[in-house]
Amino acid sequence: MTDDRGSVDEAKGRVKEAAGKLTDDKDLQNEGKVDRAAGSVKDKVGNAADKVKDSLRDE
Repeated sequence: MTDDRGSVDEAKGRVKEAAGKLTDDKDLQNEGKVDRAAGSVKDKVGNAADKVKDSLRDE
């Protein structure tokens, strides 16, 4: 039961980063990188939470 917020943030970050590259906007590129990193962290935290929940159910 993973949450898709991390994936959405990663996709949004990729779009921002690509737009920044096309327009030579370094701030937008950096914002995209931050969004991608935040999405990755959300995914990892969500996965860890799911593992804890699953292990508690198994007990």
